[in-house]
Amino acid sequence: MGYGIKILAKGPRACFTRPEMKSERVSYDCITPSAARGLIESVYWKPAIRWHIDRIHVLNEIRFDTFRRNELGGKMPYQNAKKAMEKDADVYVSASDDRQQRATLYLRDVAYVIEAHFELTDKAGAEDTVEKHYNIALRRLRKGQCFNQPVFGCREFPAEVSLLEGDEAEPASFYDEAGEHDLGFMLYDIDFDNGMAPMFFRAVMEDGIIDVARAREGVVR
Repeated sequence: MGYGIKILAKGPRACFTRPEMKSERVSYDCITPSAARGLIESVYWKPAIRWHIDRIHVLNEIRFDTFRRNELGGKMPYQNAKKAMEKDADVYVSASDDRQQRATLYLRDVAYVIEAHFELTDKAGAEDTVEKHYNIALRRLRKGQCFNQPVFGCREFPAEVSLLEGDEAEPASFYDEAGEHDLGFMLYDIDFDNGMAPMFFRAVMEDGIIDVARAREGVVR
């Protein structure tokens, strides 16, 4: 863990959609490990490294709100786009013909401290060292640089990400000394090497902290 980082991520809204909810978006109680990894990868990612989430600190009280909005009922099939490309034909989606109103149950005023580390992958070359990528990640976090806008689940929910240095005090959590809180089964990540199979783990928050590294041993598919 000598090359781990600790970041503070916060924003006014977040939605980490439960996969079992089909027609309406319903958020988990807090950020998922895969979404936390996505935040860090939006700041710095290379094929040579793989980020792992170790702990998630839930700082603010878990509060939900809802709104309704117009969305498309489906996506454009891949085959339609492929045929249009091969035949040089027009391809489009008519929003007026496939518009639906759906509800979203989202989180309000979220803030998390995320502890993570990375490991070198089999795509790392001779020039790829742990020290090199660690220093690049720190530099980008300090400068506020990112490859794309970090978001909390949905693109319309931007996240503000900053680095917590070693001597910087960690913000207090609403759940300090609150004891154990079982959040149920939560999406851990997607196994892209096995047909994009979803992986789940039992999320238990103790005094506002979810020990993802320990829960990783009990991941189920």
